[in-house]
Amino acid sequence: MSVFEESWAQAWADLGLASPSDLFGLLLGAYSEPQRHYHSKQHLAECLNAFGQVRHLAAHPGEVAIALWFHDAVYDVRGKSNEQQSADWALRVLRHANADNNVQQRVECLILATKHDATPTDGDQQLLVDIDLSILGATPKRFAEYDRQVRAEYSWVPSFIYNMKRRGVLQAFLARPNIYNTSYFRERYEQQARINLAAVA
Repeated sequence: MSVFEESWAQAWADLGLASPSDLFGLLLGAYSEPQRHYHSKQHLAECLNAFGQVRHLAAHPGEVAIALWFHDAVYDVRGKSNEQQSADWALRVLRHANADNNVQQRVECLILATKHDATPTDGDQQLLVDIDLSILGATPKRFAEYDRQVRAEYSWVPSFIYNMKRRGVLQAFLARPNIYNTSYFRERYEQQARINLAAVA
């Protein structure tokens, strides 16, 4: 069983809901779209594998898993509302599956936390954001690949503009007291993330 199949089955079991038919294939299809180089099935698999290591730390593991599945479900490289559109898709699915309103609200907040525009205070949001940012603390080889993949997604942006904006984003992460919110990810990824970021920022 692949990480996708295993995670999908576990997520819906944790939610206590029936998995909607055809949705699994639709989501994997979305992550396979041609404009994606980093925000792809590779990234999704890396996130799901990382969550598998910390599932026991989640207050609501099914919600975190579903949020991971949907957090980049909509990805327009020129879009400004990918996270909101991804959250809206998740909400439609959860409503159709008769999920509790509190579940819907928490999943929406989890997905929107991946905008990385604020430091999350909720434990599950902290966990999900750390999973999404774990790529920053990857091996130098994988980090270099990630850097190339992000550039490929923005191939339409002139180099001098891209380099300036990209450097600003990475320097903002470096300027944080901690890149990672949870002790689990800080212990495993913080040092390497700072080495990786310093090399390109």
